[in-house]
Amino acid sequence: MSQDEQGPEVEQPLVAHLIELRDRLLRALLAVLVVFGGLFYFANDIYSFIAQPLKKFLPEGASMIATEVASPFLTPFKMTLFASVLVALPFLLYQIWSFVAPALYRKEKRLVLPLLVSSVLLFYAGMAFAYFVVFPLVFGFFTSAAPEGVTVMTDMGRYLDFVLKLFFAFGCAFEIPIATILLIWSGVTDSASLAKKRPYVIVGCFVVGMLLTPPDVISQSLLAVPMWLLFEAGIFFGRFVRPTTAEDDDELEQNDSGHADLK
Repeated sequence: MSQDEQGPEVEQPLVAHLIELRDRLLRALLAVLVVFGGLFYFANDIYSFIAQPLKKFLPEGASMIATEVASPFLTPFKMTLFASVLVALPFLLYQIWSFVAPALYRKEKRLVLPLLVSSVLLFYAGMAFAYFVVFPLVFGFFTSAAPEGVTVMTDMGRYLDFVLKLFFAFGCAFEIPIATILLIWSGVTDSASLAKKRPYVIVGCFVVGMLLTPPDVISQSLLAVPMWLLFEAGIFFGRFVRPTTAEDDDELEQNDSGHADLK
């Protein structure tokens, strides 16, 4: 058989994977657009809900302002797009799971699927913690620290950038237990080794809190302390996870091959 005749057979599997990846991405994009279409009518209401933690601390007679011409439209638009991605996040992760699952062993599927569900819930929990706990404390401190004669009137675009940064920071911080369990399950480390590194992790949590939050001790501590506690939770649950070994992979591969031969 000539090289030209062999080419399509060699490239076909890769082409099939690329076509499936394209279909998954299109479905994910379509899901975000559908959710966005349903939420766009409530764009101003969504932004008002997100701005509520700051507005209740503004002095009497003060309000948020728009310093750019397009901000009254673009800022709620941006907030609604972000909310659409959050609402569609379970479906987006399902598309990722559907694309990756055929390449996983049965044991990996049993572990990865619960981790995906847990990661979504933890990300939502991190954002809820930021909105209901962190924002009131931070905005209350900032507005009360304004010098006498200075009226606090925050730009709506700058405010959105600020809260999205905190949403992302706390959402990612709450993923620490998932990352810890994955490290233990993959055999990179174990619970005992991670426990010995606790002092370095605590210092690292405060460094990350300093980099990702506003320059005040309150918000830094509100991010660092939950990160440390979530790290401890990851160590605790990681004790019930058995690391994957080369023998497990060989055994699973032989079992999968045996099932394929029976078929």
